[in-house]
Amino acid sequence: MTAPPPPHAGIGLKPEHYRAVRECGDAGLWLEVHPENYMTDGGPRLAWLELIRADKDVSLHGVGMSLGGDEPLDVDHLKRWADLVGRFDPVRISEHVAWSRRGGVYYADLFPLPTTREALDRLCANIDQMQTALGRRILIENPSLYVPLARELDEPEFLVEACRRTGCGLLLDVNNVYVSAHNMRRDAGAYLDAIPADLVGEIHLAGHAADAGGRDLLIDSHGAPVADAVWALYAHALARVGPQPTLIERDADIPSFDVLMEERGRAETALTAAKEPVHV
Repeated sequence: MTAPPPPHAGIGLKPEHYRAVRECGDAGLWLEVHPENYMTDGGPRLAWLELIRADKDVSLHGVGMSLGGDEPLDVDHLKRWADLVGRFDPVRISEHVAWSRRGGVYYADLFPLPTTREALDRLCANIDQMQTALGRRILIENPSLYVPLARELDEPEFLVEACRRTGCGLLLDVNNVYVSAHNMRRDAGAYLDAIPADLVGEIHLAGHAADAGGRDLLIDSHGAPVADAVWALYAHALARVGPQPTLIERDADIPSFDVLMEERGRAETALTAAKEPVHV
């Protein structure tokens, strides 16, 4: 039996790259879209996305659902999400394990949550609400940590239990694992080793930066190339979970399309070389 082709690498879709993406002949290229940027009734963004989706796969990766918040999800936001899912039929849907809204105020940030049983119950309820509203399975992304938070479960255990209880999957952000491990003085490799391969549906790679305040912190900036140490951790992740669709994230200091595609090519090469993990 012929083995299926390996998954491909993608990039985040940015307006400055619309035309280059549309003209790109790479059949494996897929695009990630933040749905919040397309929640309009019309206009050029939606028109471009329609053209691009006609011949390329698109994933929707939310930044504003506040899945980790301590109150029910915004039903209007969910409705706009559902409209985009119905219109563009994304290959994958994902959101952050974070909170960003409370009491009707949106804070435009992704705040991590404590890994307590109480927080887990709230997260699972919100995941269930989102999956029910969209009629689709979602992936949840591990956060970046900058200060210690209350912890009753290790983060991998917390995420795995959320996935098992709700039927969702995991978007494994390797840069976030690296940043959090550095900041919290934990073992990034041990984190990856605690993640069951069957739960992972996508991987993210991004750049980070040193804290400008002089503290020994790394910031998940998405404003630089992927660091060599994160590429090494990515190799560890592929050995653990096998080849998975992999995104190069770049949301600040965005380079030219050609430069971004060169970095995407490095992930593509790693995916082609990766083998499925052996389950024993």
